[in-house]
Amino acid sequence: MRQIFAIFKLFLGASLLIASHAHASENRDGFDWLKVVILAEHMSEYSGVFIYQYGNNVQSSKISHVIVGDDYYERMENLDGPRREIVRHHGQVWSHIGDGREMVQVDSQQKGLGKFSSLSGAQLHTLYMNYKAKVSGEDRVAGYDAQIIEFRPKDKLRYSYKIWVHKDSGLLLKSAVLGSKNKLMEQYSFTQLQIGGEIDRSWVKQSVSTSQHRAKFHDKHKVSRMGIPVNSGWQSDAMPAGFLKTREIRRPMHGNHEPVTQIVYSDGLSAISIFIEPNDNDEDDFEGLSSRGAVSLYHKVVGDHLFTVVGEVPPHTVMRVLDSIRRKGK
Repeated sequence: MRQIFAIFKLFLGASLLIASHAHASENRDGFDWLKVVILAEHMSEYSGVFIYQYGNNVQSSKISHVIVGDDYYERMENLDGPRREIVRHHGQVWSHIGDGREMVQVDSQQKGLGKFSSLSGAQLHTLYMNYKAKVSGEDRVAGYDAQIIEFRPKDKLRYSYKIWVHKDSGLLLKSAVLGSKNKLMEQYSFTQLQIGGEIDRSWVKQSVSTSQHRAKFHDKHKVSRMGIPVNSGWQSDAMPAGFLKTREIRRPMHGNHEPVTQIVYSDGLSAISIFIEPNDNDEDDFEGLSSRGAVSLYHKVVGDHLFTVVGEVPPHTVMRVLDSIRRKGK
């Protein structure tokens, strides 16, 4: 563990060390563990089964994570319901659904356990400013000793997070999203895990060659599927502190006659998306608030437009964001 901390300090550079010294020792220790998680993801090979739980719903998936050269390859396959396989490599995500072998490039935003290990230096700095970290005990997950770290927001506009980190390798074993009064909103947790040793990597060559072939074959369709960067002029005046715009695109949406504008914001752990489309007076264009796990959704007709805000934040936050949407200069 001592060696991992030393390597990571060199990896992140002086800027993060300066930021960490501005906080109390306990807060700094909590964020040091998060840095270890990020480094461990790029240094470790593992395979196992993890579950995703929200409410009474439980879904299980199989995962393999291997290092090839200076990069890592990751494959996830759901074990419940219709077959879906996801391959992640070099910042790109490919998926094949059902029994077909056609791979389609999808949104690369990390979710679940992966969101912690994919944080950049800039995102870590944002988390320093908006969350308090606390080392809060020990536990065992999937047979491994774990250190527990909590991240509590400094406002009431986002959720708290709790993570369980393997004390030896630094791998993230479990994560939970907590609402008010520590209500469990959702959690991811390994139930079976092998760290190191003989891990099957026969799928790597096939996945890479297939994705490269499909990337060339579908290149002309990729832009329309993933969206076109735009500057729409829309903004929200009530975005929580630390949520920075990561992209703004025009993209097709299933069931819509015209492309919609999507603006994505993130504070590193949570994301908020704003969707703006013309009001076509369809029956489903009505005001409504719903949630599933840690994700809240609110949509509302305002003038000639239908606004939808969806994010990994409490319901009152998406309502606040939507009610402050306006055109710049108006």
